[in-house]
Amino acid sequence: MDTNQTPTPAPAPKVVLVTGASSGIGEAVAAGLAGRGHHVVAGARRTDRLDALADRVAEPAARAGGSLHTARLDVTDREDVASFVADARARHGRVDVFVNNAGVMPLSRLDALLVPEWDQMIDVNVRGLLHGIAAVLPVFTEQGGGHLLTVASVGAHEVVPTSAVYSATKHAAWAITEGLRQESDPSLRVTTICPGVVTSELAGTITDPTAAEAMRTYRTHAIEPGAIEAAIAYAMDQPDDVDVNEIIVRPTRQR
Repeated sequence: MDTNQTPTPAPAPKVVLVTGASSGIGEAVAAGLAGRGHHVVAGARRTDRLDALADRVAEPAARAGGSLHTARLDVTDREDVASFVADARARHGRVDVFVNNAGVMPLSRLDALLVPEWDQMIDVNVRGLLHGIAAVLPVFTEQGGGHLLTVASVGAHEVVPTSAVYSATKHAAWAITEGLRQESDPSLRVTTICPGVVTSELAGTITDPTAAEAMRTYRTHAIEPGAIEAAIAYAMDQPDDVDVNEIIVRPTRQR
């Protein structure tokens, strides 16, 4: 072993914006990246949950040289997302990473005709993603670089009974993100993260009894959201000339 090798330097701190940060994957991503020394701006609608997150993360983030600030954010409101990005840039001087994480999953069979829930999934999972891209892409272009990560789902690659609309929105998220990657200058890195079954509150939004019962069985084996944070950190930490296009992360028992 060559004992004279120069240690690999730690990745430079980045300014990271995270949507849907009040619970589940978003909360784990915001807390984990701040704890790794990054400067995180966490957005969500539930400000009480964001306040609790900020209090919990403040000390470990400071020890690592990072920080976490919070902002109320509704991704279905385009102007709200634009302000979220503008305010973060004003605070930190730039935006390096945007994590499009906000999502909902009120599963149901199509013949249940829960049209308002279909609309909600389209608004949050698809329009919310597009609002994030519209807000941050001009910033990345002006800066000459940046990294956009979309948290999609294994539902982007499969359809099961009750998942038709949800899977459609997540395939749309995958397709939009892949389209952005292909259209963009190489200075912009683009990554899709597709989680499998993860411990979260998503299943709590299911109102259809048939779908709720099926989900209880489906979610018997779940991984913690920290596994998704680690995947995002891995993609972020690659050299600028390495673009991790997609990562699928799921429990070993999920087949």
